[in-house]
Amino acid sequence: MRSPPRTPGQGPARVDSPDTRRLHRTGRQWAADIALVLFAACFAAVSAQSIPVPEDLGQGWRAADQLAGGLGCAALLLRRRWPVPLAVALILAGSQTHYMTGPAMVAVFTVAATRPWRATAWVAALVFAPLPVFLWQVPDLPEDRTGSAVTYFALIAGAIGWGLFRRSRTQLVDSLRARAELAEADAESRAERARMEVREEIAREMHDVLGHRLTLLSVHAGALEFNPGAPREEIERAAGVIRENAGLALRDLREVIGVLRSGTGPEEGERPQPELADLERLVAQARTAGGRIELTGPPPGAVPPALVGRTAYRIVQEALTNVRRHAPGAAVDVRVAGGPGDGLTVDVRNAPPAGPGPAPADGAGPGPGGGHGLIGLAERARLAGGELTALPADGGFRVHAWLPWQR
Repeated sequence: MRSPPRTPGQGPARVDSPDTRRLHRTGRQWAADIALVLFAACFAAVSAQSIPVPEDLGQGWRAADQLAGGLGCAALLLRRRWPVPLAVALILAGSQTHYMTGPAMVAVFTVAATRPWRATAWVAALVFAPLPVFLWQVPDLPEDRTGSAVTYFALIAGAIGWGLFRRSRTQLVDSLRARAELAEADAESRAERARMEVREEIAREMHDVLGHRLTLLSVHAGALEFNPGAPREEIERAAGVIRENAGLALRDLREVIGVLRSGTGPEEGERPQPELADLERLVAQARTAGGRIELTGPPPGAVPPALVGRTAYRIVQEALTNVRRHAPGAAVDVRVAGGPGDGLTVDVRNAPPAGPGPAPADGAGPGPGGGHGLIGLAERARLAGGELTALPADGGFRVHAWLPWQR
């Protein structure tokens, strides 16, 4: 009868012992049990003529002995439920009957293959307990009885050895299976970590690119709001910058969403990643928003590795974005220097705000979540093999980074 399902809070479920739970065999296990029963029966039949039986016992005793052997073979069907008691019973019965060798071999094999080492040792001790007495009596025993006893002990020892081998092989297979499952789980974990790293990289790109675009939009929109009577040319120029950066921001957003949906980025060559040489264009865009930026460097003809150049570009981009958000109107000094072997140094300083400028649009100023961009920059620098510091300096702020540049 199946026990009712356990509900939460009932404590650990009771585990039935092997003697009380109902044994359920698979088709393969039934086939193995029947095959072993037939093996024991065939062994008894083949060895019947070689078993020495005293003449005074007669054919009736032989028939009873054969019947006991048949019952021992049938009892092997219980070897999975009670392996140790069955082995003990067959070994003791084998000391009185001559046809129990086959069933006893199967029983001790089962114990050695499935039971703990201690149980196997006790059964082996029971089997070989008469061996010292037998060795003491060997000179006085008939030759046929000596040969039969030696064969019996050899067969039982072989059955125990085969059972131990089967046990170790089963443990090895289980260990290999567990290792394979662990390796599969580890591979899945590594794949999940790789996916998370890709998503974090996408998040950093989204923060850097969209943050830059949206702060430009905010600055120009704030200027129009602050000075509605500006000349028509300035209004047209500001509207053009707003339109251009809004379109670029939408394109960046579509690309990021496309990566998140499909798991693949844009086609290679569709949109090249920024390089160190693109810093002048970045600074020019910031200047059109009214920023006072002085750019020194990069060194003429400097072409660092792609990762280093892209990281330097993102550092400057995020630093300028932070200046627009937190210190609008402040003068900014951007210095990029270095070369192969010395590394690439990026230094961005901004002075304190010169005065109240155009108020940033909603969401452009400081607010919750501030500082995530600097954390992302430090992570970018670390992944590139460099380091980054961002600290207040002389009433303003300084972002300093060093990136490796191999020869």
